[in-house]
Order: sequence, then structure tokens, then C-alpha cells
Amino acid sequence: MTASNAPRDRYNAVWIIFFILGLGTLLPWNFFMTATMYFTQRLKDPQTNGEHNQTANGSLVIEGDSRNVLESKFNNVMTLCAMVPLLIFTCLNSFIHQRIPQTLRISGSLSVIFVVFLITAVLVRVEMEPLSFFAFTMIKIICINSFGAILQGSLFGLAGMLPASYTTPIMSGQGLAGTFAAFSMICALASGSALQDSAFGYFITAYCSFSFTDTYFIPVSCFLLFNVMDWVGRSLTAVCMWPGKDSVWLPVLVTARLVFVPLFMLCNVQPRHNLPVVFAHDAWYIIFMILFSFSNGYLASLCMCFGPKKVSQHEAETAGAIMAFFLSLGLAVGAALSFGFRAMI
Repeated sequence: MTASNAPRDRYNAVWIIFFILGLGTLLPWNFFMTATMYFTQRLKDPQTNGEHNQTANGSLVIEGDSRNVLESKFNNVMTLCAMVPLLIFTCLNSFIHQRIPQTLRISGSLSVIFVVFLITAVLVRVEMEPLSFFAFTMIKIICINSFGAILQGSLFGLAGMLPASYTTPIMSGQGLAGTFAAFSMICALASGSALQDSAFGYFITAYCSFSFTDTYFIPVSCFLLFNVMDWVGRSLTAVCMWPGKDSVWLPVLVTARLVFVPLFMLCNVQPRHNLPVVFAHDAWYIIFMILFSFSNGYLASLCMCFGPKKVSQHEAETAGAIMAFFLSLGLAVGAALSFGFRAMI
């Protein structure tokens, strides 16, 4: 369907619905990522036996590290439990989208995510053993990313059958989800709330819906700045789509973004053992982050808009679902490569 023969979108209702659904695809996962301190706090052992270097519930404490095994491995296991289901179910959606109705895939996925976050909000006030809490948290992460993958793939498939401009609100909503979660994290830090109170606010918000000190630098310059500029880039495609879908500049600009890898590695990232610091001032990092996040949002949104338009109309939904899979694959590959780049520093 092209913009010329599309039915009139009265009051931009369809655009707004796609925006809200796009917000719902990533908001739950973004709240999980920004509440990492809450999760690791819940994983601390009630008491530690210093003589045997073993915790009260049997979890060993890593030598030279005050964290126990569950705390130290939480981020790695969380990433694994997020990326693997995301890839599997996004790929699966490419095959089942013709067998299961869109209404069931979208409404069913939203319902499951809704229930998981309701349970998460309730469990903030429930005491659990660290190991049980760890296992249950990973199960919830698997559920959220599995059904979130089906929701995302279904939305992009549905948008692929409409004019390219209707992919933009999905991308914009996803960008706003990260911004909203990062801003909530900063507000919680600024308020000085207890971790459990902050976490309860996080999950209830997801369920219903500046000083550069050591405390605020990473939340502001990494999370908030990236998500704001990424959202701006995604939203810009609503008014500007340059370069065009057949332009050679699109793949050239996407490939050119590889330059950000060495630029970030040469910033003042600590600790480091191999590479020198070339861009010592934090202002360089902020400038690179602005360019990196804006280009990420803008170019990703362009690709998602143009992809389904490169095939015939009856293949547009499949193309949209496949595009969502490769978007997830890129995230997974990037997360895997980050360990190697970090070791090089």
C-alpha cells in the first residue's frame, strides 16, 4: 500500500496507536535494565561466613570481590536470557505470522507482558532467597523478551503492509521507551529513595503505562543522552527520509558508523590495560555519544521503513517480520562483540 491510495487516517489515530504499541515493545525491558541495582541488591546474601568464604545460602564469594556469584554474573546471565529468546522468537514469528492471527499475537503478547510486570511489582515487597529470586527473575526476563519479540515482529509486519510513514511511530515509541526508563532511573537516584521503593515505582510505572558527579555521569551521559538522541533520530523520519530507499548513501552511512567503535575505545574508559587514552576529556565522549545515538535512531528507522517497500505487496508483512529479526540479530551480535572490545581496552 502506498501513501497515495491509503485510506485517510482520521485524527492520526492509527499513527498514535502504532506509537503506543511501539512504546510497549521496549518499555518493559528498558525498566528491567535500569533497575539493575535493585536486582543485584536483592541477590546479596543475608550474611557471609568469612572463614569459609561461603555465603549463608551456599553461594561462593569471588576472591577479591565483595559480590557473590549471583551478583557478579547477573548482568551476563540477564543479557543471555534476553538476547537468545529475542532472536529465537523473532525468527519464529517470521514463520508463524501466517498461521496465527495478528490480533492474537499482538494482544496475547501484551497480556503476558502485563501479567509479568504485575508479578514483578508485587514481588518487590516479597522476601525471597537470593537463588530463588535470581532464577525467577531470569524466567521473567525470558518471558518478557520472548513475547516482546513476537509483539515487535508482528508490529513491524503489520506496519510493512501500510505506507512507510507508519513504521516511524513504532521506532519513535521504542526510542521514547528508553528515554522514559533512563529518566525514571535518574529521578530515583536524585530522590535518594531506597532501592525497593525505587524498584516498586519502576515496575508500577511500566505496569500502568543535574550535575555530572560520579553518581549521575553514567545515567545521564550514557543512558539518558543515548535514548534521547536515539528517539530524536527515530522521530525525524516522520518529516524527513533522506537518503531514499534506492540511494547508495544509505548503506554507506550505515557502514560508516563502524568508526564509532575505535572512537569510544579511545575515550577515557577505566580501567584499561592495553590501549592509550586519546580523548581524555569527557566532552569528547558526550559528542561521540550524541552523533552515535542520533545516527543509530535515524538510520535504523529508515531501514525499517524502506525494507518492506523493496518487495511486492503480498510479501510486505513477511519482509517486516524478517527486518525485525535482523534488528534483533544486530543487537545480539553487538552485545557478544562488546566483551571482545572490552578485553582489548
